[in-house]
Amino acid sequence: MCNLFRLEKPHAAVAHFARELGRTITYPEGIPNWEPLPEIRITDRAPILRLAPSGEVELVQRRWSWPGPGGRPVYNFRAEGRSFTTGRCLVPADGFFEFTAHSDPKSKRKNKWLFTLRGSPCFALAGLWRADPAVGEAFTLLTGEPGPDVAPYHHRSIFVLPLSEASRWLDPAVPASEVLRPPLAGALTVEQVQ
Repeated sequence: MCNLFRLEKPHAAVAHFARELGRTITYPEGIPNWEPLPEIRITDRAPILRLAPSGEVELVQRRWSWPGPGGRPVYNFRAEGRSFTTGRCLVPADGFFEFTAHSDPKSKRKNKWLFTLRGSPCFALAGLWRADPAVGEAFTLLTGEPGPDVAPYHHRSIFVLPLSEASRWLDPAVPASEVLRPPLAGALTVEQVQ
């Protein structure tokens, strides 16, 4: 499952999100002074977009993962059978990575694959945020059955949302099952980067 994603042009991505969502994005904690984020790892802080109590879309930076029951980080969360009426968020990204075993069985390295959304400079990952007493507010990425582009690389996948679907995910009245679907075949481009 996804344990690494990227956002190389954060300011451009957020401006793109604002246009596609048709809303002004607010910054309750101030506008971040971002550098490119070529590899966002579990426990790193990353931007998320969520609905504020006022109904505005706000951008905040939060930790990726909260501690699970055994102390292991909850960075991916199964979506099947859940409705998610609270805590929905969008995680801006322009790529995510999956890893497969190296073709040489003696090699300890894995093959690294970059997935991007064909024809789009960025996309949203469907997320869920919550407050945790140990780490404060944090987010996780929702997972489900992989689509045809991811299935050869992993048996689960995060949900990649084209920006046209992003505003629907932020609306808790829209059933999760209507939005959380794998992309159609050919929607994602895949390239080996290691």
